Amino acid sequence: MVLHTTPFPTSCLSALHAVSWALIFPCYWLVDRLLASFIPTTYEKRQRAEDPCYLQLLCTALFTPVYLALLVAALPFAFLGFLLWSPLQSARRPYIYSRLEDKAGGAALLAEWKGAGTGKSFCFATANLCLLPSSLARLNNLFNTQARAKEIGQRIRNGASRPQIKIYIDSPTNTSISAASFSSLVSPQGSDGAARAMPGSMRRTASVEYKGDEAANGPASGDPANGGSLEDTCIVRIGGEDGDRLPEADEPAPGGQARNGASGGQKGPTPNHSQRDGDSGSLGSPSASRESLVKARARADGGGGDPGATNSKLLYKASVVKKAAARKRRHPDEAFDHEVSAFFPANLDFLCLQEVFDKRAAAKLKAQLHSYFEYILYDVGVYGCRGCCSFKFLNSGLFFASRYPIMDVAYHCYPNGRCFDALASKGALFLKVQVGSTPQDQRIVGYISCTHLHAMPEDSAIRCEQLDLLQDWQADFRKSTSSSSTANPEELVAFDVICGDLNFDNCSSDDKLEQQHSLFTRYKDPCRLGPGEEKPWAIGTLLDTNGLYDEDVCTPDNLQKVLESEEGRREYLAFPTSKSPGAGQKGRKDLLKGNGRRIDYMLFTEEGLCPDWKVEVEEFSFITQLSGLTDHLPVAMRLLVSAGEDEA
Repeated sequence: MVLHTTPFPTSCLSALHAVSWALIFPCYWLVDRLLASFIPTTYEKRQRAEDPCYLQLLCTALFTPVYLALLVAALPFAFLGFLLWSPLQSARRPYIYSRLEDKAGGAALLAEWKGAGTGKSFCFATANLCLLPSSLARLNNLFNTQARAKEIGQRIRNGASRPQIKIYIDSPTNTSISAASFSSLVSPQGSDGAARAMPGSMRRTASVEYKGDEAANGPASGDPANGGSLEDTCIVRIGGEDGDRLPEADEPAPGGQARNGASGGQKGPTPNHSQRDGDSGSLGSPSASRESLVKARARADGGGGDPGATNSKLLYKASVVKKAAARKRRHPDEAFDHEVSAFFPANLDFLCLQEVFDKRAAAKLKAQLHSYFEYILYDVGVYGCRGCCSFKFLNSGLFFASRYPIMDVAYHCYPNGRCFDALASKGALFLKVQVGSTPQDQRIVGYISCTHLHAMPEDSAIRCEQLDLLQDWQADFRKSTSSSSTANPEELVAFDVICGDLNFDNCSSDDKLEQQHSLFTRYKDPCRLGPGEEKPWAIGTLLDTNGLYDEDVCTPDNLQKVLESEEGRREYLAFPTSKSPGAGQKGRKDLLKGNGRRIDYMLFTEEGLCPDWKVEVEEFSFITQLSGLTDHLPVAMRLLVSAGEDEA
């Protein structure tokens, strides 16, 4: 299949579209700015209350007449542009494919796995970013869409490009893996930004080894057992004389922390986004998240060791291992790790995003993510009346990024949108990716579906119809893209995953229809026990927008700490609407069960995969790294694909 790298099949149509949009854009921008000036966020309201010299109201009064005058002048040009733009949409392609030509990571990844051995891990993440035009984003208490897009891209890239570590405990009674979580050791680096090992030590332990020399912003390829090399993996080995009990290490001395050169102190669109001491949103922050970042420092060493050595000793807090082990003991029946993490998982392979509606924001996001993801699909959807029963002013908002080559793509628009949702071409994006090849040159592939369902809470029937369409379209896509001829040997399917914002939760009594949908009989939800019943550790992914700028949750580390407590979740997560009378917002939440509305899902199935392989969840995390930048919590899942006989 030929992937479309331009929105139109000819340069002439592209030029006409550029002219039409140039005529429309001034009117679009002025309307957006005019509406945005009358929709203040809680951050701006707080600034107005605390600062008597706050000038927002004065600026609004001064600029509103100017915006109105310019808008009146721009309307005739916008009308002409619309007359030209609208018919062009019938020839527009439903997505734009972008590949970073000077990056060869995808080809190298394909050589790592041959479908045999101990298996291969694949990491998926999904997030709703609310990158709408600024006036519409303010309805969700968010603003400055363009700056948010750039900051979001930086944070995702920095989190995913960290080296992955494995932590082992050597003791007389235990030599097994103690923790292999999303949390990864920060790569020790010098002032020049190049990764280098640093001599160090850990009190009351025998050894702490760092293996690997990770370049700044360079993606690590994973666990050596999964086909990666030791150069891309950090292995921390701890030896002690106290059995399984690990002693606490002292705090690092000031100025000696290890830093990741991928990003310095990042500045976001609001003061909440600037990096401070204790903020783990950037890997360059001096301090780290309690469970998501290992602290390291150099030890004063009079020897003349090589600073670039790949086998060095690091000081870090041993409590991260203890907490991971304690987490497993709290849920001994759970087969995989789960956590609230302040960072996106290291070695992230596939990223599915929703509500990337604004084109300029999508371009900024793409520019940031391309330094880590080689393959990107953006501006997904249709405009105008093409293929849908109502006029579409916005695209689908879907955005996909991958480290592995994309083979086939299909997009479908849901035809039953209603109210405001009918103005956007919400739908489903289906992708086929190649993740390896066997020694017999059979391709190993995976299927990923990214979707965003209808949002109106009372429209359960519409969402169920869309779930039916999702299953039918996905089955048709797999059938049309499968290969079974003699000349082209049958492909081996490693995984089939669905990611997206489904706009219903598994606890609300109003969502019973969706909770019992047949999709959940074919696909597994790692967070779900059954209809209306969540696993104890699962938490909501929709934040209460009124608290986005509170000091307690304005940094990734703070939000992580808050969500680890039941009181914090009741305060800052959104809960289903309730008809029960309650004394205010907090009183209402006390009447509700569960840990908030979990509307962002990651599902996987074992149906239709290679019969000799086994697929299981290794890790699942709720991510706080985008605190203050969106009203949703991203979620991530790592799947292990292995041969069945190897697991026996």
